[in-house]
Amino acid sequence: MTEDDKILYDDDADLDALRGKTIAILGYGSQGHAHALNLKESGFDVVVGLRADSSSRAAAGAAGFEVLEIADAASRGDVVMVLLPDEKQGEVWAAEIRDGIAPGNLLMFGHGFAIHFDEIEPPAEVDVGMVAPKGPGHLVRRQYEEGKGVPCLMAVHADASGHARELVLAYASGIGGGRAGTIETTFKDETETDLFGEQSVLCGGVTELVRAGFETLVEAGYDPRLAYFETLHELKLIVDLMYEKGIQGMRYSISNTAEYGDMTRGNKVIGPEVREAMKQVLADIQSGEFAKEWIAENRAGAESFNRMRDEATGHEIERVGKDLRSMMPWIDQSF
Repeated sequence: MTEDDKILYDDDADLDALRGKTIAILGYGSQGHAHALNLKESGFDVVVGLRADSSSRAAAGAAGFEVLEIADAASRGDVVMVLLPDEKQGEVWAAEIRDGIAPGNLLMFGHGFAIHFDEIEPPAEVDVGMVAPKGPGHLVRRQYEEGKGVPCLMAVHADASGHARELVLAYASGIGGGRAGTIETTFKDETETDLFGEQSVLCGGVTELVRAGFETLVEAGYDPRLAYFETLHELKLIVDLMYEKGIQGMRYSISNTAEYGDMTRGNKVIGPEVREAMKQVLADIQSGEFAKEWIAENRAGAESFNRMRDEATGHEIERVGKDLRSMMPWIDQSF
């Protein structure tokens, strides 16, 4: 795909392709609730599949959905959208989903991980597609309610029926993606770029950069509260500007001093060694090494994962931040 490839909108989709079909949404979390509600309000027949002990059953039932066990929902659905955690999809597929997927069904995913890394191997007689909104579920839902939408990525992995693309595109428009624009890609490209972005920039890169900056100032003797403001709190202001206006738009909005410091010092922090490390992170994703590590970690009980969570919770930046955020009534303090 190139940036010149066509962006698809509602006018390109035929929602009638999905009329008369039952759509089973497996999972009712951030994405699950948004997909289910948006599709229902787009006029489709939707059921929700959840474990018997799921804490989401009450919310799904209160929203008017028929809530079934995962296996029953998979059997009921002509279209089955799997919106379960990546690390759980393989085992749930084998135990509760696979037997309910009939020839001619459309098996859908919100992220390509399980298919691309062979955690799930669908039967040859089914269509396999993906619709991945580029935003969290609450935004997907809110934009739909406001008559707008969140851009989506879509892909077709298997087209047994010859109609997979039109069905997947109809699904994307059904959740509001066609209002903003839907871009075609592949399971491979969506998965690998998504994991790379999370690990190198959006989550892993940013959190390590913030903590390194915080530690540098504190170790130099500065007040941890000032360090928190300058390395974490104000990050939102900059990210919001970049989100709304791009990098140059952000630079236009800050002081000349900050802009000059940005352009002359940023590449000293993010230098050649960081770029080489990013290439290695990408190589581990492309080879499947990261996926194997993550699946193995969960099958072993996630002991290392939970230990790292606990260690991160005890970092000084978390203690300082909690105190400072208590001074900010506009911030949700529930976490």
